[in-house]
Amino acid sequence: MALVKSGWLWRQSSILRRWKRNWFVLYLDGSLVYYHDETQRDMDGRIHIKYSCRDVRTGRECRDVQPPEGKSRDCLLTVVLRDGSKTTLCAESEDDAIAWKMAVLEAKSTPVRLHPPKQGHR
Repeated sequence: MALVKSGWLWRQSSILRRWKRNWFVLYLDGSLVYYHDETQRDMDGRIHIKYSCRDVRTGRECRDVQPPEGKSRDCLLTVVLRDGSKTTLCAESEDDAIAWKMAVLEAKSTPVRLHPPKQGHR
């Protein structure tokens, strides 16, 4: 599957609210997959952006979240899911957070063609 964007992001755990660094890959089919590291051998999780994502917030829109130590609130990125849950991420910079937001929103709205168009006559 074609790759849209990849890179390191901090991810806040859902239970203890600890920050963990993961290698994220956003695919054209709308899958946002995160791995233990950039070898992409050990998958830690997956979010189906196209079906599950309701909204993406960045920076000051991410209320009630403390960024990892040494990071600015402007680097925060929250993926709000249709079931009401959220995945909170933190990019390396404000620009990177905005780039991830744009990529996720684009993946959310891009139709996926499962079969190549037919060539030739009907």
